[in-house]
Formats: sequence, C-alpha cells, structure tokens
Amino acid sequence: MHFHVITLFPSAFDSYLNESILRRAIAEKKIQVSFYNPRDFTDDKWARVDRRPYGGGPGMVLEAESILRAVAKAIGRKDRKQVKIVFLRPDGKQFSNSYADTVLKRRYKHIIIICGRYEGIDARVQKILRAEALTVGPYTLTGGELPAMIMIDTIARRLPGVLGNDESVEERRVSGRDVYTRPEVLQWKGKNYRVPKVLLSGDHKKIEAWKRGESS
Repeated sequence: MHFHVITLFPSAFDSYLNESILRRAIAEKKIQVSFYNPRDFTDDKWARVDRRPYGGGPGMVLEAESILRAVAKAIGRKDRKQVKIVFLRPDGKQFSNSYADTVLKRRYKHIIIICGRYEGIDARVQKILRAEALTVGPYTLTGGELPAMIMIDTIARRLPGVLGNDESVEERRVSGRDVYTRPEVLQWKGKNYRVPKVLLSGDHKKIEAWKRGESS
C-alpha cells in the first residue's frame, strides 16, 4: 500500500517512520510513504500558501490551489478506484480499527491523506476532491501530521507480513487489558506483586475466559 501525505511539514514524520515496525515495513516494501508539500505547488514567489479567511477571524487558511495541485500530482494516472482521499479535520468521521479494516477490504492501493494547519484548509478542496473527512478523536491538534501517522500505523499493521504474525493484531485474537511477564513475583519497595494464578495454570479455556473478563 502506498500512502501519499499532503503536508507542510514532511520532516515531522521522520522519527516515527524511521523506527521499529514501520521502518521495516518500508524497507521490505510492504508499504510506501510519499510526501507532497503544498509550497512546491504554488505560484507565489515566496512559496506562501496561507491566506486570510473571508468573513474575518483569527489565523490563516491554507489556499485551495496548491493543495489541489499536490493531490493531482499524487493521483497521477492511477486508477481512481484504487485511490482513497482523506481530508483530516476535527469534526470528521471517527477513524477506528474497523475503518482501517474497511480500507483493506475495499482493496485501495493508494491512500492520500491531506493534513491541515493553522485555521484549516479552504473547504472547496474537500468538495472538489470528494474527500472523506476523518478525525482521530474529539480534540483539536496543531495540525494533521499526528493523525496521519496514526492512520498510517493503524492501517499498515493490518497488512499481511507487516507484523510478521497476523495474530499480533490485537483485534483478531483474544487479548486481555492487562499483560504480564517475568518475574512471577515482582518485589517492589517491600511488597510482592504476583502474576494472576490463572495465567500460570496452563488451562487455555480459563485463560481465554480471563482475558475476556469472564473470570477474576
């Protein structure tokens, strides 16, 4: 799968994509991530892409044309049936694990993620592109870069081979809220903290029931 990110700050992704599972997924070509900076698609000689909002108000708004040109570059000559365009905004549809699964079921090969900044993006961009508005939570962030990382991570880890073992995707197995490892008895500041006995029993039915919260 190829993620195309429209952002003013592509370097914001460096540390996250260059570590751990995502780094390996990129190296093994399980996923690809490309960036398109609207400043590279503007006619303004100072590469300015923000403008004052009509109707007044604080802050600046990202212009439509440079965003649309960046998206056009990302789309290229690709089959539009294989392209999903996402417009990140605080009042969008809630992104979730089930949404990520739907993206895979519909066999999209290209996900274009438009990251907003400042007071947002000219609303005509979403209308022209028929992009789906998404949010990662009921709060407002400085920009769409963090939500984009969340989307890439959540979708990528569901692709075959990214995690190595498909059962590692928590939603596809019985997984408890609490997890434990060695030692069996943890001693800390004069107190003993033990692993629940059921996890040491070897009884898989009881263990799975415990993970589902059906027993203590």
